[in-house]
Amino acid sequence: MTREEKATVIEDLTAQLADNVNIYLADISGLDASTTSDLRRACFKANIKLAVVKNTLLAKAMEASDKEFGELPTVLRGNTSLMLAETGNAPAKLIKNFRKKSDKPLLKGAFIEEAIFIGDENLETLVGIKSKEELIGDIIGLLQSPAKNVISGLKSGGGKLAGILKTLSEK
Repeated sequence: MTREEKATVIEDLTAQLADNVNIYLADISGLDASTTSDLRRACFKANIKLAVVKNTLLAKAMEASDKEFGELPTVLRGNTSLMLAETGNAPAKLIKNFRKKSDKPLLKGAFIEEAIFIGDENLETLVGIKSKEELIGDIIGLLQSPAKNVISGLKSGGGKLAGILKTLSEK
């Protein structure tokens, strides 16, 4: 690979890192061709971009990026795959589901909206992260709950009051 080609790859990686707030680094080494194809197909269906990258080029792209990746460049050893997604927990869920059939991919690290997670032991934490839409839905549900209780209380109270008045008027 020539210097110009490397510079182009670094620029492309830097642009991808700048455009995405959910970045996962995984190790998919040791997977055979059919399993790798299955993983790529699952990533495509889940709207996750999967790319195998050279560690040195990705490290240089991280340095050139405006984002602060902290200790994430330290996990760039061995084979590294870059997973980019719009939702924070989609790659973690995909990795967890894919591990039911295989022992790979292993999570090396993740950058989720400025939060850094290092190591495979954080996979369950990342699976539990809620997406923006899920959080908005939870908040709307919480805000509607007290109003629904008040309205149902007024409706039932009105029915009881009407029943009492009817009973009193009949006497």
